[in-house]
Amino acid sequence: MSKTYQAIVIGAGPAGSSAALTMARAGLDVALVERGSFPGEKNMFGGVLHRLPSLEEIFPDFWQRAPLERHIVKKGVTFMTADSSFNTTIEAGNFDRPPFNGYTIFRPRFDRWLAQEAVKAGATLITRATVDELVHKNGKLAGVTVQGRDGELLAPVVIAADGVLSFIARKAGLRQPTFNPAQMAVGVKALLDMPREMIDDRFGLVREQGFANEFVGCTDGVRGGGFLYTNYDSLSIGLVFHLASLRTSGKTPYDLLNAFMEQPQVAKMICGGKLQEYSAHLIPEGGYDMIPELVGDGILVAGDAAAFCNATGLNLEGINLASHSGVLAGKAVVEAHRNRDFSKQGLSHYKKLLEESYVIKDLKLYRKAPHMLHNDRIYNEYPELMCSFMEYIYRIDGAPKENLSRLFLKSAREKVGLGNLMADGLAPGEHYEYRRNF
Repeated sequence: MSKTYQAIVIGAGPAGSSAALTMARAGLDVALVERGSFPGEKNMFGGVLHRLPSLEEIFPDFWQRAPLERHIVKKGVTFMTADSSFNTTIEAGNFDRPPFNGYTIFRPRFDRWLAQEAVKAGATLITRATVDELVHKNGKLAGVTVQGRDGELLAPVVIAADGVLSFIARKAGLRQPTFNPAQMAVGVKALLDMPREMIDDRFGLVREQGFANEFVGCTDGVRGGGFLYTNYDSLSIGLVFHLASLRTSGKTPYDLLNAFMEQPQVAKMICGGKLQEYSAHLIPEGGYDMIPELVGDGILVAGDAAAFCNATGLNLEGINLASHSGVLAGKAVVEAHRNRDFSKQGLSHYKKLLEESYVIKDLKLYRKAPHMLHNDRIYNEYPELMCSFMEYIYRIDGAPKENLSRLFLKSAREKVGLGNLMADGLAPGEHYEYRRNF
């Protein structure tokens, strides 16, 4: 038996649920279709949820209502070698007052909450439902079919928020059937139980404060980096690898993760933690150049399905971009209903809203970042340079000190090569544009 709605959203992650919530609050009859037994069941996330102004507008008390863990007040970056490390940390007072700069979360809890808020607003949540085909009638997109179920879910417009591999965007002809491995990353994470008091004491935290730390030089030559984030009573620790580099290396993600956790600098941070689970997830890391066609007749693409992930090497932003894109997609569908026009032209307001938002503006600004991060020296020679240089500065051995500028150039010549140093940071063209953006 078929059921008719005014809009169908595929995927109850942050993008899909934000879209469904926006449309339901505007009075539309929306179906939110999720393949898991509950929203968030199949999601791996071990990081920080950055500020969501769009959801804060909907929920002025967002940080009190949403199932958040800790708010991040300290952010660190660690450059590592096999036997040394150099760490920089920022702790800002502005981070310790609402609206907070970012939070650690568990996706199953957060996604479930956000989907239920959409349901409270009037959306219909359909779980254990894998969409397998798009339905066309009279030459127009008219809905979807669900694997193993009779009938169809019908609507004049569909929002594809079904993740990085987006089967629906491919079916609609909005993206290529295959991906370039150079534009993809894979994240692996371990969850370690740890008493809250131990976390507070170890990382210098009080109340609901949190700490986020990224690591460079910890992936045994594979392009990528590490992370450690504090939850209430657990730690999320893991690695993110460029997929093409990982495949070429012949190494396994979990072997690299275990080696990372056994490194002395990291082992001290996680000592006393009890392993609870491992998980893995694909991440779109191609940035602006990976974005597919976002609008078609009767269909919009949002979230990871639209490659809305900002991997600059400074932050990894995904959920905030996904959620905001979902809100904008929802607004575009509301306008299309108002105009009764679900053609590509009628839905093009979505692209205009995106162009005016921080989603596209930031992705454009850091357009060269994914290319810069393909430089193998970032993961090998530069951590060696940073650690050896700082070790010299702090070493007291009775020998007279050298001029620091001269010493840095000497170290750079030995560890990186002055030609490489200039090519990476001083040459014009793409590198200059990247450096100027930062």
